[in-house]
Order: sequence, then C-alpha cells, then structure tokens
Amino acid sequence: MMSSKKEMLLNVAEKLFYLHGFHAIGLKRIITDAEIAIMTLYNHFESKDDLIVEVLLRREQRYLEQLRQYADNQSKPIFLNLAEGHARWLMEHENRGCLFLRAKEEFGGAADHVIVQTVNAHKKHVMTLIKKLNPSLSDRELLQFILLLEGSTALAETEDVHNVCRELIHMTEKSFKS
Repeated sequence: MMSSKKEMLLNVAEKLFYLHGFHAIGLKRIITDAEIAIMTLYNHFESKDDLIVEVLLRREQRYLEQLRQYADNQSKPIFLNLAEGHARWLMEHENRGCLFLRAKEEFGGAADHVIVQTVNAHKKHVMTLIKKLNPSLSDRELLQFILLLEGSTALAETEDVHNVCRELIHMTEKSFKS
C-alpha cells in the first residue's frame, strides 16, 4: 500500500506537470505544494525522472482501467465502448493534450531516455489493450481507431471538448460497425 505522503506527492506532481510542463516545474515547487519535506521525496524517488516516470505510469494505469471498464459493456460494439471511455477521459482530464506526448516533446531528444521509453511503451500498451479486447481487429483498423483517439485528444486542446467527443463517437459509429 502506498503511503499517503507518496500519494500526495504523485498527485501534486501530476497536476503541476500537466498544468506547467515537466521542465518548468522543479522539485522544490512540488514539495512545497505537497507540503512534504525534501527527504520524503528522496525516500520515494531517486530523481525527478523517476518521479515523472511514476506519474506517467499511474496515469496510464488509470486510463487503461477506464478503457477496460467501458469495454465490459456488452450491449454496444467494442469500438463504441472504447470511444465513449476515451471521451469520458477527455472530458475529465485532457484539456491540455496528452501528458505522455507532452513529456515526449520535452524529453524527446534522446530515444534512450527513460521518459521517452515510458511514453513509447504507453502508446504500445494502448494499442495492445485494444487488440486484446478485439482480437479480430486488423492492423489497419487498429491504426485508424488509434488515430481517432489521438486526434480527439489533440483537438480537445483547442476546441470545445464536448463537440470533439461527440464527433469522436459519431466517427467511430460510422467507421467501425462491429
């Protein structure tokens, strides 16, 4: 079980990174906002990169769990369920774009950087989950559906999220019948 201080640290870090970026937020700001001591931070994380990776992994876990929960609805086609799960995520979390792609933008200079590897793995995990939930899916269909999800995430940054989500659902219904 995670300590409450570590939980607070991760929640504050995720919020600050999402609002301001990874390089713009220092550890001092995180510990100040989380109201913890610097040693508490270092008891849980060896570096800022380790903290960022854990923030990303926790966010991934929540997102994939939401997709799985929506996929369980047997009364609708799997693609529609997944699009609805993604739309709900966008409405609740993503008005500043994808935190993973933002991390890659800031750390993308080195393909072997742990944060870049975490981001790339996340995108693969999403694709793997969708393929697992719908094994008959062709690679082309998978890519098309991922484009809808990724495009809606990007567009939610600049357009009304409700309109974007409505169109995501509509395009999913039109493009994927099963």
